[in-house]
Amino acid sequence: MRTNRIRTSRIRTTVLTAAATAALALSLTACGGSGGGKGAKADAGKSAGSTSGSEGSGKSDGQDTDSKSSEGNGTSDGSGSSSDSSSDSGDTTDQAAAGSTATQPCKGDELSISVQHRFPAEEGEHLLITARNADSKPCWVTSYPSVMLGDTATVLGHSSKDPSSGSAKITVKPGGQVYSAVALFVDGETSNTSSGLSLALRDQGGDTGPGYENGAVDDKGGESEFTWDSADVTHWNTAKPYDF
Repeated sequence: MRTNRIRTSRIRTTVLTAAATAALALSLTACGGSGGGKGAKADAGKSAGSTSGSEGSGKSDGQDTDSKSSEGNGTSDGSGSSSDSSSDSGDTTDQAAAGSTATQPCKGDELSISVQHRFPAEEGEHLLITARNADSKPCWVTSYPSVMLGDTATVLGHSSKDPSSGSAKITVKPGGQVYSAVALFVDGETSNTSSGLSLALRDQGGDTGPGYENGAVDDKGGESEFTWDSADVTHWNTAKPYDF
């Protein structure tokens, strides 16, 4: 509003100046002779023309300035609005992209699983389970694997000595590995012996997927039988459990 008042005042002053100049020219014409009249008319014409040009210039400058100012503000607002819109759109695109490429849970068929029998008949005897991602995409595992030893139909429970958190999702990159272990205990009451086990992955809700048969091997890669009366399982981890 302040800019509009300044512009109006400038145009009004210019018009009054033009009117005063025209009146002066007419007065000089009335007082002068025939030769002086022509000169006065010519001067008055020049003066009026100059004033008229000045008036037109004043209007033009004022309008251009306001127009440019208005356009500048519009452009600035438009640019700001456009930038915000672009930023929001970018965020949405990123979120959509993140959603579409989010890491999926491992199903089991993309993992190469091996079972190593460690410390046979010694203290700390266990089966080291290594799961390697053989796929080209990452996937995640959580909790601990569902394990049944030999021909038994009993799913082993989680180890009470396991300090790691089972609710976390561990991302396994292509070629990456995660570990779990089955601790074997022998008390001489009802021993079982086998070289095989079945394993299935759990989801965050505790449900298990399809089971996969595996055979335990010794440190040289040969088949290895193990004996147990009781056993339990550790959570998946990025470090080897019982790595004595």
